[in-house]
Amino acid sequence: MNNETNQENNLDPFGRDNERSSFSGRLGYVLAVAESAVGLGNIWRFPYLAAKYGGGIFLLVYLILMLTFGYVLIVSETTLGRMTRKSPVGAFGKFGKSLPFKIGGWINAIIPMLIIPYYSVIGGWVFKYLFEYLRGSTEALADDNYFTSFITTGASVEVWFLLFSLVVLLIIVAGVEHGIEKVSKMMMPILVILAIIVSIYSVTRPGALEGVKYFLIPNFNNFSWMTVVAAMGQMFYSLSIAMGILYTYGSYMKKEVDIEKSTSQIEIFDTAIAFLAGLMIIPAVFSFFNGDPEKLQAGPSLMFITLPKVFASMGMGRIIGIVFFLLVLLAALTSAISLAESCVSTIEDQLGWKRNIASVVIGIIIVILGSFSALGFGMLDFVQILGMSILDFFDFLTNSLMMPIAALSTCILIVYVIGIDKIVEEVEQSSKFKRKGLYKFFIKYLAPVCILVILVSSLASVFGLIKF
Repeated sequence: MNNETNQENNLDPFGRDNERSSFSGRLGYVLAVAESAVGLGNIWRFPYLAAKYGGGIFLLVYLILMLTFGYVLIVSETTLGRMTRKSPVGAFGKFGKSLPFKIGGWINAIIPMLIIPYYSVIGGWVFKYLFEYLRGSTEALADDNYFTSFITTGASVEVWFLLFSLVVLLIIVAGVEHGIEKVSKMMMPILVILAIIVSIYSVTRPGALEGVKYFLIPNFNNFSWMTVVAAMGQMFYSLSIAMGILYTYGSYMKKEVDIEKSTSQIEIFDTAIAFLAGLMIIPAVFSFFNGDPEKLQAGPSLMFITLPKVFASMGMGRIIGIVFFLLVLLAALTSAISLAESCVSTIEDQLGWKRNIASVVIGIIIVILGSFSALGFGMLDFVQILGMSILDFFDFLTNSLMMPIAALSTCILIVYVIGIDKIVEEVEQSSKFKRKGLYKFFIKYLAPVCILVILVSSLASVFGLIKF
């Protein structure tokens, strides 16, 4: 049976019923995308970037970019997913079969397949820390060498990485409405409540007010070009842009769901959690280390080395440690679920395999690639790519190189192939498009420029051509 006959009979190219899984409504969609956005990118990555690149001025730049550039890309990817009822490869293929279309679709699809293995390794670290706080190892975790000793011990890291991955895959196998949506509705309220509790505790510590001021009040003396580049890169990571996730979840969205309103709610969720994450971490560093620049600029180690020291100094350190790492674990799980779902959906769409088989395949990919990242600080530490560990290289490859290219390919597809008016028409099927003017201007002119800035700046920095 050929493809045209299949389409007429509501069948896909493999002759199966083309009735696609879907969220039960707008709430299910918003929570699922919010769980994707509210992950390690917000709880772990946002605070250390904000601390490192100027506090309040970083927050201001991030908010401006998120409400303009980020909004445009969320609407674009979600709308293309709903319009085509396909994950990224199928969405691009809908408008052309030539090589450029295939490359654009596959870049969007492969990114989550490369991110989730190393992301699951970091999720395993969080799992381990939560376990140790539950055991009462508060003082041990505060030791300067604990984190380094742990990640260089191959067997232990591998076990926690595999445990985290197993939980993610079990949820994915359960499906969209009964797996992802149900878990989202349970996890998101808990995550928000825990974030509020830890934030209140952090900002009420002696000396924390200076940290609140540093985080909330823009100081233009702290501004640099890297503030903009870092904020743009964080926006991609935090909002799940150019990871195939929004295409996939958009394809599960019912036609009557308001895309613009859903996008606005996602922006609110993302901003609120990023804001709370900053309040959880930055004031605590000021309170216990007097805003020591070295501690503020500790980067990724801020959560695994600096914060355990803070918790050990507290009277309720063990309890706060448990609550905090439970919060981070929930956030890590929600994003990992979204990444895995995008991967599984691509395999289902392109190979015609059932969900459980596709989930097993993705599980194998996670175990293989994730094991390299997990062991990259131990027995495989001799493997250095462009001077980076295996985990850091995968992070650079996906975030600094592939994601900007994927986003640029989406802009080109909409502006030069589909036409902006077609996107507007799809959005307006279910609602008024209040920010239509902003959308048209950004997708055509500013978004491609912003993307190229991220790409060129990141590459130049890595190869030593530019030092910020």
